[in-house]
Amino acid sequence: MNKYGTAAVNATQILNNRAVQTPLDAWNQTTIELFGANTPAQRKGCPKNAFLGLCEEGLVRGISKGNYTYKSDSLNKTYAVEAVRLLRGNPELANDRNSLWKEVMQGVKKSHNSQMDVVLALWASGQII
Repeated sequence: MNKYGTAAVNATQILNNRAVQTPLDAWNQTTIELFGANTPAQRKGCPKNAFLGLCEEGLVRGISKGNYTYKSDSLNKTYAVEAVRLLRGNPELANDRNSLWKEVMQGVKKSHNSQMDVVLALWASGQII
């Protein structure tokens, strides 16, 4: 599991332990611990918005549906939600991040930017519902 996957799993844990109030607070806390405050890695939007999008849709165990993303960040949410849909239909995709990404993108050539790391870490840890 890479650091963004770790951040997603840790953020879910602290949310479920009621250590913070919102998914954004949880993400910020865990990424500051992993990367340092205000570093480019800590501020990286794609994995953060994938996590927030999954939370927003009620797909993360223990986190209620809500409004956690900004409208302008909806693509990363869309990618993450689609990845969950694909994993439910074919759990074998969890073994190959690049294949999962290709399925999500449906032929569009675009580089992965840690969104699938978030999805796959939550999937592997049993946090996707």
